[in-house]
Amino acid sequence: MIGSLISRPEDVAAALEENPEAFAAEANRVLEGADPLTVLGWAGKAFGKSLVITASMGDTVLAHLTSRAVPGTDMLFVDTGYHFAETIGTASAVQHSYPLRMLSIRPKESVQEHEAQRGKLWQTNPDACCAMRKVAPLNNALRGYRAWATGLRRSESEARANTPIVQWDAKRDLLKLAPIATWTDEHVEAYQDAHPEVLSNPLLQMGYRSIGCGPCTRAVAPGEDARAGRWAGRAKSECGIHL
Repeated sequence: MIGSLISRPEDVAAALEENPEAFAAEANRVLEGADPLTVLGWAGKAFGKSLVITASMGDTVLAHLTSRAVPGTDMLFVDTGYHFAETIGTASAVQHSYPLRMLSIRPKESVQEHEAQRGKLWQTNPDACCAMRKVAPLNNALRGYRAWATGLRRSESEARANTPIVQWDAKRDLLKLAPIATWTDEHVEAYQDAHPEVLSNPLLQMGYRSIGCGPCTRAVAPGEDARAGRWAGRAKSECGIHL
């Protein structure tokens, strides 16, 4: 199915209109194990300007891969207002270094407005904070696209262990891709070694293996799970974007 659709965007649109879940399942079956450049290249041909990627400004590997496979692609970065200075600096460096069109997305309220009304919601109700300052702005920004690619990897956590390469995102009504889902930390490191121009958040060299908002992220100790530093001491392990 996918083989006949790689160069026919009109057929992709028709198949998604007819049965998006079935199309996504077949695409996932065919693309499982494919090189990320192949996945991104197919998505670029199939969706053109309707393809977007998201970036958390950690290792920026997905952004670099996309800049090679589909230069000029839109990239969304959600600036929650609570990011580390290093994360904002990485976003600025990516914007000026990669041939992508980076769009910085912000919540409707500034941090000052937000805290004046609700206090430090990240402390009292982190789920609500993520929903307002991360998930809602991203959902709004994704409207108008037909496919989005994320940097999710199965090795990152138990909750992500079954991440498909392609799935239908019914909540947002668009195709969701995870081109590097099968990559381990070793794959990421090997790619960075092969491409020294890949930008990385300096916090990764300071024990932060998974980087989110400053108040809710800490460095992890050797041997700790990579995401142990996110919302430490709470049952929460995901911001809600991928739930």
